[in-house]
Amino acid sequence: MTLQADALVDRRRLKRRLTLWRALAVVLAVGLVAAFVLRLETVATAVGYGSQVARVTVDGIIRDDREQQELLEKIAKAKHVKAVILRINSPGGTTSGGESLYEAIKEVSEKKPVVAVFGTVATSAAYMAALASDHIVARANTITGSVGVIFQWAEVTKLMNTLGIKVEAVRSGPLKANPSPFEPIDEAGRSLSEEMVSEAQTWFLDLVAEQRSIEPEDVPGLKEGRVFSGRQAHKLKLVDQIGGEDAARDWLAKERKIDRDLPVVDWDKTDDGRLGLLGGAAKMLARSLGLSPLALDSVAKSLATIRSVQLDGLVSLWHPRHRR
Repeated sequence: MTLQADALVDRRRLKRRLTLWRALAVVLAVGLVAAFVLRLETVATAVGYGSQVARVTVDGIIRDDREQQELLEKIAKAKHVKAVILRINSPGGTTSGGESLYEAIKEVSEKKPVVAVFGTVATSAAYMAALASDHIVARANTITGSVGVIFQWAEVTKLMNTLGIKVEAVRSGPLKANPSPFEPIDEAGRSLSEEMVSEAQTWFLDLVAEQRSIEPEDVPGLKEGRVFSGRQAHKLKLVDQIGGEDAARDWLAKERKIDRDLPVVDWDKTDDGRLGLLGGAAKMLARSLGLSPLALDSVAKSLATIRSVQLDGLVSLWHPRHRR
């Protein structure tokens, strides 16, 4: 009996020990899984795939840029992107370029909140694109507005006469290639150009009226294409708020419940961080060395900007050097 009792006690002790070790193993496993998940989120954030607010920069001359449109399409579909800050510093560009950018931003705003933040200048096609956002923030001294359309060309007949150059042309009709830089404009060509510009201007003004809930006639100089300071634009309801990116984050937190602590991640069409694991690893390495990941593509950006400025077709652009 004594041996049986001792065996029973030993068996119970062993069972209690096994139960304790099993419980510790479960706790350890849960802890490891939690740490792994947390680590995954940390790594994801470091390489630009964690929950975030995306920052997209629009600067320089606006064209019909397919790469930029594809970038915005990716942002619209990215579930980890909770909101978008659109930083704009541009005098505008082609009217069709502004229209295509507007449509791409509108597609994003239908799925997640978008705030436009104006820099030094945001005029013409740049302001057109910003109309697609849910909220517009401008600096007090931002130059904005210039709601208008230009169709211009060089008329070089006097120079050609001086050089003794004559251009001959066989046309399918009197309005083909009219106006032309090689001959003075006639009444039919001018009337056609004015009609086209007027139609595009009406479309632009209707867009402002629809998106800003204002009557263009109530804004002095708007139909005439004038520019406004940020303060003036705010008073006239062309923008919603005076401030910068902090104001944009505050609005997102208050009005759209976007966590103020979410990291802001730059998205760029030349950013290798979204082109695979290698790009993501390079981006994380840059952060670990204390460098901005944007430094990785600074050379590519610089090369991309070294190109001639050529604007064809209808133009929505403001800049003192471009005014006639």
